[in-house]
Amino acid sequence: MVREYVATRRREIRVEVGREPANAFIPQEHLPGREAEVDFGDVAIRLRGELVTCALFSLRLSYSGKAVHRVSASAGQEAFFEGHVHAFNVLGGVPTGKIRYDNLKAAVASVIGFSRQRVEADRWTAVRSHYGIEAFYCQPGIQGAHEKGGVEGQIGWL
Repeated sequence: MVREYVATRRREIRVEVGREPANAFIPQEHLPGREAEVDFGDVAIRLRGELVTCALFSLRLSYSGKAVHRVSASAGQEAFFEGHVHAFNVLGGVPTGKIRYDNLKAAVASVIGFSRQRVEADRWTAVRSHYGIEAFYCQPGIQGAHEKGGVEGQIGWL
């Protein structure tokens, strides 16, 4: 009992003196047409009678939950770009706010430290600039897992 109390109280004390961040829940509010989430996931399809694993591109609007999907042979840069073009054509435009991304190799050449700064792949910078996309890169690892949960959950469901 004492060990359990000390473990709990020790963390509370560290939070009180500012040596550890407090856990907090901040509800998200999204405006129509402003924000979206993008991710790739694996999907198994039957192609000519054989089960094949392909890449599923998904762009999901944060406000409405409307999503556009595209299946490709791989999750390479070309499929990443084609997925965006297809989604923007289906949706009739580009979200005017941020689009949240993992640190996909198709977009990110390298992650700078533990910050949100990224060195983007040159071709991605050109495509992003052409469409006026404001990219928001999630934190690497488990810390960033919740930052685009809508598209993650949808891909898992599909």
